[in-house]
Amino acid sequence: MYVEMKGICKKFGNYEAAKNISFDIEKGKLVALLGPSGSGKTTILRILAGLETQDEGDVIIEGKVINDIPASKRGIGFVFQNYALFRYMTVYDNIAFGLKVQKMSKEKVHERVMEMISLIGLCGLEKRYPDQLSGGQRQRVAFARAIAPNPQLLLLDEPFAAIDAKVRKELRSWLKEMIRKVGITSIFVTHDQEEAVEVADDIIIINEGNLEQMGTPSEIYKHPETPFVANFIGTSIVLSDLSGFKGFEEIEKGKKVIVRPEFVEAFKSDNKKFHDLIPAAEEGVIEKIEFRGSYLEVTLKVGDVRLVTNRSLERRSISVGEKMYVLLHRIYVFDEGTAQRYKNSLLKDVDIELM
Repeated sequence: MYVEMKGICKKFGNYEAAKNISFDIEKGKLVALLGPSGSGKTTILRILAGLETQDEGDVIIEGKVINDIPASKRGIGFVFQNYALFRYMTVYDNIAFGLKVQKMSKEKVHERVMEMISLIGLCGLEKRYPDQLSGGQRQRVAFARAIAPNPQLLLLDEPFAAIDAKVRKELRSWLKEMIRKVGITSIFVTHDQEEAVEVADDIIIINEGNLEQMGTPSEIYKHPETPFVANFIGTSIVLSDLSGFKGFEEIEKGKKVIVRPEFVEAFKSDNKKFHDLIPAAEEGVIEKIEFRGSYLEVTLKVGDVRLVTNRSLERRSISVGEKMYVLLHRIYVFDEGTAQRYKNSLLKDVDIELM
């Protein structure tokens, strides 16, 4: 493996920011450290960079333990949340800074800086100062400055946090494409699961200093290994009683159950596609409909329980107060620290996702 963290522990007073964290990353991967605020993800990133020192454990890059190597000698590029550009330096000089520290020749510096400016799409702006650029442009300059010296690893701390929503979405795609072009192993911190899923090859989920799970976005979403991951990833509703739902009689009352929108299907009795599934469904009423751009988010009340499902805009129109059949076809159940997935026992071999 290219990057390894083994048994990393770090305390700040009585607060444990990292509790025996271990993971490894393949060369060329773009990995997200994802978790809620205060989970310890930035501490892990700073330990990798050499900006914090772990109490226990090893940081390894290309098979070499780098615990005692200072940050300036680790060959790591770092992009900060607030860009950290030099205000009184031009775009050109900001990007050139690390190259000059390496005592590269003037001709080589110029060649590399112009290559970076072309790469980030800011040709013609090399003489501008940071306050003459947009937030998205400043982030591109910060990215170029970090990779100009050809670091062996790129670390990004909440790289899109200071940028407005529209530009943030554009920069996500841009960053992913740039890292593919450069081919550099990269790790970025975020608390935004949509951002992590959209950008990363792999996701490492951190919570209260613990590593909850690591895997591809698809693996983590479809097969959460802990209750925290099941509840944190995606939009979920937590229930403690499924006694009003057919097909889940084996689930003991009082166990915590997670229901995601894609586990719920709502349909009318005249819908031939779902007609055979009526015996496994409950009767419900539409309580709320919210437009989400490419789909509708529908809240349904089934007895005393409220469920949410997402509905394609291509399907027949519905309205608040309308009665529907509500089919709960999958759930996650918290059981002794693990999240287990159960399928409605009345559906047998039916795959709702393919309908």
